[in-house]
Amino acid sequence: MEEVLNGLPKLGSAATAIGLFLAVLLILFFIGARFRGRLQGPVAILVFLGPALILVTMGLIVPAFRTIYGSTLDANQEEFVGLDNYAWIFDTQQGVLVNTILWIVIAPIASTALGLTLALLLDRMRRESVAKSLIFMPMAISFVGASIIWGLMYEYRDPAKEQVGLLSQVVMWLGVDDPPNWILWQPFNNYLLMVIMVWIQVGFAMVVLSAAIKNIPADVVEAAELDGAVGWKLFSRVTIPMIRATLIVVLTTIMIAVLKIFDIVRTMTNGNFGTQVVANEMYAQSFVQFNQGHGNALAVVLFIGVVPLIIYNVVQLRKERAIR
Repeated sequence: MEEVLNGLPKLGSAATAIGLFLAVLLILFFIGARFRGRLQGPVAILVFLGPALILVTMGLIVPAFRTIYGSTLDANQEEFVGLDNYAWIFDTQQGVLVNTILWIVIAPIASTALGLTLALLLDRMRRESVAKSLIFMPMAISFVGASIIWGLMYEYRDPAKEQVGLLSQVVMWLGVDDPPNWILWQPFNNYLLMVIMVWIQVGFAMVVLSAAIKNIPADVVEAAELDGAVGWKLFSRVTIPMIRATLIVVLTTIMIAVLKIFDIVRTMTNGNFGTQVVANEMYAQSFVQFNQGHGNALAVVLFIGVVPLIIYNVVQLRKERAIR
C-alpha cells in the first residue's frame, strides 16, 4: 500500500503532462480552423505535422545525437576519449560481433526459407487457414515467453533421472546415453538459441510470402506451364522472380528484428557460455557495469547496423508500390 501511495505523485505528474499536451493540441486545432484562404493549407500542415515533428525530435533525434556524443566520453560521461570506446569494441568484443553477424546471416535466411517452403506446401492444401494459424501462433508469444518454452525443451538432467527436456529425451531414444547440456554446448548453443527466433518469425514469413504467391497472375503461371515450366523450373524461373521484392522485404524485416535481439539471449543464457550479442552487451555495459561510454558506443554500432536495412526496406516497398 505504501508503494502505491508513493507512486501517486509520479502518476499525477504523468497525467498532468498528458493533459497539457492534449490541451496544446486542442488550441492548435482551434487556431488552425480559424484560418482561411491561402494560409489555410500551410497552417493546417503546420498544425498536424508540428506536434509529430516535436515528438520525433525529442524522442528520437535528440537522444540519438546524445548517444553518439556520449560514445566519445568515458564511463562516467565526464571526459572526452574520442574513439577509444569503439576501439574497445573491435579489440575486445570480437566474439560478440561474430555472434551477432551469425545471427544476422543464419536466422533471417532460415526463417525466410522455411516460411517460403511452408507457403508453397500449404498453398493448395484444404483448410490451409487452420495450419497457417497454428504456424503463425508463435508470433503472438513474447520473446521471453518463447525462451521459457524452449528452455524446457533444452532442459538437461542426469541421464539416470527422468528427463524433462524433450530434446534430451529424443536423443536418448535415438541411442545417445549421455546427451550434452545443450545451453552449455559451445558453439552449438548459439544455433539452438537461433532456433527460437526462427520458430517465432517463420509464421510471419509464411503469411507474407503466401499472400505474394497467391498474388501471382494465373495467366502467367499457365503460360509458363504451357512452355514446359513445371516443378523446380516453374519455382525458380516464375515464382521467385515474381515475389523477389516481397522476399527481400521479409528478409530485411527479420534482419532488423535479429539485430535488436536481446530478450532470447538474456532469458536463456544472459550472454554467458559464448552466446553474447551486441544488444545484450550494450545493456550489460550500461546498466550492470555502469560504463556509459561503452554502452553508448555499442548502441551506435547497433544503430549503424539497423539504419541501412531500414532504408533499403523502405526503398523496396516504394518500388513494389510503384509496380502495382
